[in-house]
Amino acid sequence: MRQYLDLLQDVLENGQGKSDPHGVGSIAVCGRTMRFDLSKGEFPMLTTKKLHFKSIAIELLWFLRGETNIQFMKDNKVSIWDEWATPEICQKMALPEGDVGRIYGAQWRHWKKTDGGEIDQIKNLINGLKEHPDWRRHMVTAWNPEDVDKVFVAPCHGIFKCFAVNGELSLHLFQRSADVFLGVPYNIASYSLLLLMLAQVTGMKPKEFIHTMSDVHLYNNHFEQAREQLKRKPKKLPQLVINPETKDIFDFKYEDFTLVNYEADPNIKAEVAI
Repeated sequence: MRQYLDLLQDVLENGQGKSDPHGVGSIAVCGRTMRFDLSKGEFPMLTTKKLHFKSIAIELLWFLRGETNIQFMKDNKVSIWDEWATPEICQKMALPEGDVGRIYGAQWRHWKKTDGGEIDQIKNLINGLKEHPDWRRHMVTAWNPEDVDKVFVAPCHGIFKCFAVNGELSLHLFQRSADVFLGVPYNIASYSLLLLMLAQVTGMKPKEFIHTMSDVHLYNNHFEQAREQLKRKPKKLPQLVINPETKDIFDFKYEDFTLVNYEADPNIKAEVAI
C-alpha cells in the first residue's frame, strides 16, 4: 500500500486550499490514479491503520441489494452511514426515516427509465461479461443528474468499468471526490472486493483494480492524522478467501468472506466531514 501513502504525501505537499460544503476547509490536487494487482492473491487492505473489514463488506452487500434505507447495515451492526441518515437530514431532504436517497444501490439495481421501467445495471454487467467479454461497454454508473440534488451527498465514487481479456478481469473506478484520509482506504478495499466477487461469478481470474480520482482532498482537520500515518511502515498485505460455492453475486453473505493474516497498526481517529 505504498501507493496510498505516496498519495497522502502528494496531497500534503502539493494540495491547494479550497472551501467545501461542510465549512471545514481542505487542500486538494486534481487527477491521480493508483493501481493494485490482485492476481497474486494479496488484498489491498490498508496496514498503516486498521480498517474494519465488516463495515466494508456489509456496505458493498447493501449496495448490491439495491437498498437506500440503512436498516440492513444497522441489523449487521455497521454504523458508517448513520451520520447521513439522521432524522434531521431525512427531514431536510424529504426522505423516509433512515433513508439516504437514490445514491449507489438504487442506481446500480433500479435505474429509473423515462418510459417508466427500470434497469438493473449489475445484472446487465454480469450478463455482458459472460456473453460478450470483449465489449467496451461494461459500465455501471451511480451518477444520475436527475437525482444528485435530491440526496444529502451526491455519489462520490460514481462510475466503474470492467475490462476483460484472456479470462482475466480488471475494474477501473472513477471517483469525482476523494476524501484521502477517511474515505479512500475504504474505497480501495470495497471495489477490490467487488472485483473478486465479479471475477468469481463470471468464471474469470481477478487481475487489477485501477482507482482514478479527480478532486483528491485532505480536510484541514486531518493534517495531524495524515502526518502520523506517514511515519508508519506498511506491512505485508492480507489475503481474502471467498466461499467458492457462491456463484450468484446476489447470494453473497458476509460469512462468505474471510480476511486472512491481516496485521495493521492501530486506527487513527478523525472526524467525518458532514
